[in-house]
Amino acid sequence: MPSEPDTRPSEARSRLLDTASRVFYAEGIHAVGIDRIVAEARVTRATLYRHFPGKEDLVLAYLGQVDRMMRAQADRATGAGLPPPDAVRALSASIAEGIGSPGFRGCAFLNAAAEFPDPESPVHRAVLAHREWFLGTVTDLLARVRPTGAGPAALHFVMMRDGAMAAGCLFDPALVRETFLLGVERLLADHGRAS
Repeated sequence: MPSEPDTRPSEARSRLLDTASRVFYAEGIHAVGIDRIVAEARVTRATLYRHFPGKEDLVLAYLGQVDRMMRAQADRATGAGLPPPDAVRALSASIAEGIGSPGFRGCAFLNAAAEFPDPESPVHRAVLAHREWFLGTVTDLLARVRPTGAGPAALHFVMMRDGAMAAGCLFDPALVRETFLLGVERLLADHGRAS
């Protein structure tokens, strides 16, 4: 019987993706060249291209990794068996916590959208797919708080989150976190009163 192929990511691929993720987030995608990623990951160019045929493939893998982390974060907040309003608060708290983290530079997806504005770009489409998932997740969560008006309330939440992510790298992160969480409480109160 043939043996199963090893589907674990190689150490070189992991180093490439970790390096790219760190520098893309810290400095911007277009600002970082392949040569730098290869050097910092301590691999050859051939190794890079064996795992990622082009820079765009590496960018998509970076965004895929961030997407998986954010989905896991949302799953932890919403899957903890909390009453729906407390699940919204838990999701909000996890977002607020990220804003104060060392090296915070805003939302990786909004940053990528700014660098890849062409709606036909695979990177731009990956950003939109992530955003659709996030809006859908928040809509479903708010529909459990109160079924009427969940769509507009979710869009409001996402816009507050986007603003907090942008403000968190420009202003005092503690103040931004506090303001974001206060906004969420007001949204929950207003949404709870909606008919």
